[in-house]
Amino acid sequence: MSILITGFGQIITFKKADAPLRGKDMRDINIIKRGAILIGGKKILAIGKESEVKRHKLSKNAKHIKMRGVALPGFVDSHTHSIFAEPRLKDFSLRVSGASYQEIKTAGGGIISSINAVRKQNPAEMERQLLERAKKFLECGTTTAEVKTGYGLDFKSEIKMLQVIKNASLKTSLEMPATLLSAHCVPPEFKGDTKKYLEFIMAEILPFAARKRLAAFVDIFCEKGYFSAKESLKYLFHAKQYGFIGKIHAEQLSNSGGIAAGASAGAISADHADYANLSDIKVAKQTGMVLTLLPASNFYLGINKYPNARKMIASGAAVALATDFNPGTSPCLNMQEVLSLACINMGMTPEESIVAATINGAYALNMADRIGSIEVGKQADIAIFDAEDYREISYYFGGNLNLMTIKKGRIVYKKMR
Repeated sequence: MSILITGFGQIITFKKADAPLRGKDMRDINIIKRGAILIGGKKILAIGKESEVKRHKLSKNAKHIKMRGVALPGFVDSHTHSIFAEPRLKDFSLRVSGASYQEIKTAGGGIISSINAVRKQNPAEMERQLLERAKKFLECGTTTAEVKTGYGLDFKSEIKMLQVIKNASLKTSLEMPATLLSAHCVPPEFKGDTKKYLEFIMAEILPFAARKRLAAFVDIFCEKGYFSAKESLKYLFHAKQYGFIGKIHAEQLSNSGGIAAGASAGAISADHADYANLSDIKVAKQTGMVLTLLPASNFYLGINKYPNARKMIASGAAVALATDFNPGTSPCLNMQEVLSLACINMGMTPEESIVAATINGAYALNMADRIGSIEVGKQADIAIFDAEDYREISYYFGGNLNLMTIKKGRIVYKKMR
């Protein structure tokens, strides 16, 4: 059955491109005023002025929905840690009371508390939580959200997390491509031995996950005190042999060579990039690697230093935005908030932030051939916002302006009046 949606004040589309939008192209969005969208099955059949779309041969018998507001491509959140057993409420109370990272760790908090909780959690409860979070993503206009492991860090728990993502994906409209982040940090039982732990992942977890096709991506945290650039390079090359697409947490707390290592290994994205220098940005531009920026984590932790988005965009690097949704440093799953933070704290324009949160995020997940833009022939993934102008989405912060979410041509969320 076809669906005809009319009444939009604005529909935001982009130039057709075979690569992420960069530089000035990130501001050159196409706005269709008084527009309409025709959907057939899972795909977009027509888009344009209402009078034009109504002339399409399938419009006459389509179900007609009269809307208002601004239509955007559904948000593509390309970096989340959406599987965790418990929010770190104790950590939050300690931190806002002035406790240091080491003091929180000594008190039993930090990532170790998340590891212990995930290892104890049964798969049914883990799946229930993930489905609840998926529902909230959809309510905020996100139609695709990558989900990482990384809070299990042993064979049983990491595979449990991947299996839960796979099972939950069959029960929600939210697309959730899985990323294996076993190389998040070294678990306590390995006593800080990064070499031994990475060898364990490569010998045990990677082959099993590949054989069972449980993940599309692998990720590693390249940082001082975690995994070195040399270790990251070796690990990503090894994972590539199993067919995984590489990602890397890079230059978050310092400049540790992660972007260069990831680029050398063919990683599709380098995420955080707070301390990326000009050389890193040039490498990303030359190799086509997407720099995924995560300003919600900086905001939540009270960090004044943000990634230099302006330099990255001016240099022609591909920039994406994501929530970094996780229990310790970014308990935010609303991409609208991320757009606000990107504009306010990183100097991105509203247009650039929308591009970064949609089509460029799709490229960071190797999915831009079917999601990330409102385009004829693409998947009908659309979010409709209660606004007269697209700039209101980043202007009003801290709330949810989303009226309706459409995923693969189906209405999966509609705001109650």
